[in-house]
Amino acid sequence: MTAPDAIQAMLERHVAGAEIAGAATRVWRDGRLVQSAASGWRDIDAGLPIENDTLFRIASLSKPVTSVVALTLFDEGRFALDQPISRVAPEFGEMRVLRDPDGPLDETDPAERPITFEDLLTHRSGLTYGDFQTGPLARAYREALGADIDSEVSPDQWIARLAALPLIDQPGAGFHYGTSTDLLGLLIARMEGAPLGEVMRRRLFEPLGMRDTGFVIPADQRGRRARMYGFDDSGRLAERPTGAGGAFLVERPDDMAFESGGQGLWSTAGDYLAFARLFVGGGAVDGVRILRPETLALMTANRLSEAQRASARLLGMPVFTGLGFGLGVAVVMDPDQAPVVRCKGGVGTVGWPGAFGGWWQADPTDGSVMVFLAHNALDPAQLAMGYGLGVYSAITEFHTLASTAN
Repeated sequence: MTAPDAIQAMLERHVAGAEIAGAATRVWRDGRLVQSAASGWRDIDAGLPIENDTLFRIASLSKPVTSVVALTLFDEGRFALDQPISRVAPEFGEMRVLRDPDGPLDETDPAERPITFEDLLTHRSGLTYGDFQTGPLARAYREALGADIDSEVSPDQWIARLAALPLIDQPGAGFHYGTSTDLLGLLIARMEGAPLGEVMRRRLFEPLGMRDTGFVIPADQRGRRARMYGFDDSGRLAERPTGAGGAFLVERPDDMAFESGGQGLWSTAGDYLAFARLFVGGGAVDGVRILRPETLALMTANRLSEAQRASARLLGMPVFTGLGFGLGVAVVMDPDQAPVVRCKGGVGTVGWPGAFGGWWQADPTDGSVMVFLAHNALDPAQLAMGYGLGVYSAITEFHTLASTAN
């Protein structure tokens, strides 16, 4: 069986076992598309299959996109990595830091230095996700910022409310995954005087032909969307019409202004492949340059100290075994130790996964790109019970099979 056929068969097996509702994949190698597959259902009740142009919520696969768009402004000299963000958002001029991340909100110390653009790009700003905290800050985040993706808070209000909350660490001190990329996206929008989605379309999506990527899906294209699925309390596949904690809505209101650069994009496997090819093309795809080679080199080099890599945790688990983190992407440093679920390839391979089962990597050592998109909402509590792990198994098998596709 050829690798492309094996990938198709693997996906069908995971769908048949009700481990995932469906998925779409792409593999690029030697300057050409060598594998494309779609399996399962975008709408189980309606009997609508996953197709090559199915639209998926891509969750944190949005973060590398937002980071690249930010770096197009960096290339133009619009900001420097060590520049305080208060130049664009004076709301962040005087920040406070919690003495205990889970402690009272009024027990703080002054920030020792300003938050910089590099801090946002590397998640060393001291910002977090409220859901990652157990103390008063968790509720404060929810009340101030609204839903993680489809928030009714306007961009300027969101910036001001976030700035009014204390940080969980000193700027630059450690890696804390959270709202840094959302803030970065809103600062891009403020600098450009246009909504983030419009800035992305003009600077990235249109040049690369990414016609189906954005925060909003036109009404006449909504039938292509993959409904979100997860698991019920008994571990059976079930639809999730809204995100955990109301993160997203069934239908985003037309007048909603907030756009989550950290987790709000929709895309297709084909569109995301076009984006990921930037990382094996020196910042260009098919002659269309998005980033200078020097900027891509900055983006794909580890920026964390050894201590920061060692201490970084997500849901209590180490983040950077065999990996570093550049400007918005994980970077392979030790191919033998790097885990597939982040990215695993030659030294310099980059990638970053998403909470809805999406995953990708680009390996400049062999020019390969792999993309896996699913619509599988991952719930930490259910993962702890063993529900939802099938998507990780599918990604791992895809990686193994895709590594031999040619």
